[in-house]
Amino acid sequence: MRRVRYRSTGGPLFLEEVPAPEPGPGELLVRCEAIGVTLPVVRKVTEAAQPVPLGGELAGEVVTAGAGVTRFRSGDRVTGLCFGHGYADFALLHESMASPVPDGASAVDAVALVRSGLVALGALAAARPEPGETALVTAAASGVGHLAVQLARIRGASRVVGAVSGPAKAEFVRSLGADATVLYQDGSWGEPVDYVLDAVGGELLGPALAAVAPGGRLVAYSSGGGTIQAYDLLVGAKSVTGFQMARIARERPQLYERWRRELWEMFLDGTLRPVVHGQFPLADAAKAHGVIEARCNLGKVVLHP
Repeated sequence: MRRVRYRSTGGPLFLEEVPAPEPGPGELLVRCEAIGVTLPVVRKVTEAAQPVPLGGELAGEVVTAGAGVTRFRSGDRVTGLCFGHGYADFALLHESMASPVPDGASAVDAVALVRSGLVALGALAAARPEPGETALVTAAASGVGHLAVQLARIRGASRVVGAVSGPAKAEFVRSLGADATVLYQDGSWGEPVDYVLDAVGGELLGPALAAVAPGGRLVAYSSGGGTIQAYDLLVGAKSVTGFQMARIARERPQLYERWRRELWEMFLDGTLRPVVHGQFPLADAAKAHGVIEARCNLGKVVLHP
């Protein structure tokens, strides 16, 4: 089978031929039909001290199941998070990280919806939204952000603002139902909102907090870091919550599963619309990473073996 690897930090991605892996106890061998490309994985290539397996979200058909697997069998369509080599024709999913893809949905739909949607829905839940409140979403055109914009509205936001890096993204976010958009470089992000969902961090963490109205909330779920002054929280009686999807999956599996069901229900009834920016063959994994690095994607970037 083919697999994408790299040899050194920041080094080029390349294809290699290797034997297909054998599923161990509790594992599924999946023929990959779609693989999601995410910013955290792209950052591993450019920042990790040593080369790491390119894993992440994938969807496809179960080929074989390892010992002890009870929920899936050969021929089932699944999606889930791979912690090993996921940029490949075949990959291993642990049964606990896999979920079925329903009839009426493709593998690409699954990759665009489930993991990104779980993060968006979880970050939104951490904001504790009330019907009629106003919301702002940073990275609003990203794989997670474009779903968060829609979910904020579904959860009752009276006004949703998308913060983006350029005019093309602003037009895309408005097409998803955002009431307004702002550019990161704008001096002001407009009228303060009740809560902000921030997927960018870094230098934008300060402006994101400034966009929160007195008594409002900021949910930070970025891997980009950033610093906030305690005084800025004090004077506005604002709060900041950090959100991490892995913790929910590990410690609250029932909630994790409930959110997955809700996402599929919203997708199948047409309420929630995941958008795919582009599909790239495995040989063009570097081009797919380039789209993410340039921050020019409108929706999800997918590898399609």
